[in-house]
Amino acid sequence: MEEQGMVPLFFHHDIDVCKKVIKACYDGGARLLEFTNRGLFAHEIFTELSKYVIAELPGMALGVGSVTDAASASLYMHCGAQFVVTPALREDIAVVCNRRKVLWSPGCGSLTEICRAEELGCEIVKLFPGSVYGPKFIKSARAPQPWTKIMPTGGVAPEEENLKSWFDAGATCVGMGSKLISKDIIEKESYKELENKVRNTLALIQQIKNRT
Repeated sequence: MEEQGMVPLFFHHDIDVCKKVIKACYDGGARLLEFTNRGLFAHEIFTELSKYVIAELPGMALGVGSVTDAASASLYMHCGAQFVVTPALREDIAVVCNRRKVLWSPGCGSLTEICRAEELGCEIVKLFPGSVYGPKFIKSARAPQPWTKIMPTGGVAPEEENLKSWFDAGATCVGMGSKLISKDIIEKESYKELENKVRNTLALIQQIKNRT
């Protein structure tokens, strides 16, 4: 997460669409992708994607997001999840992930929650929803504890001004969903466009991080 600077987020009920999206992100240079846990039987889609990634996309880490309880986290880890992202701080999820030595990133919205997450072993906290808190929250939170690593999700866009505001404030990386993998791209099956968009966004992030 820290090296790449961005975690693409995505869900679709069609396994073939998911494979094409992941492949486009991979070809664009992404080596992380968060599959969002949405709807019935989402874990079945994830299982097939996990097998696909292992067989076809060497070096790609596939994780799961929107996990709200320990049972779901355990299920996804058994299906191959290499990291777990949650919308809220859940100590039961921390326990099962730590037991398996799987990175977990909980959604936090206060310095108290961030501190508790770090006490539970969290390496990178998720600021969610990022659009509500904004870059100033990160700058303020890291002032008393500069060791804290934060990944905002929500309100992040693949434009220089937006990305610069987050990384200048001290973000370790960003989570990006529909602003990166748009509905229009999926509907038009513009996977080459997505590949280029991912490549350009990753390059832009590295440029910004090198200047900060």
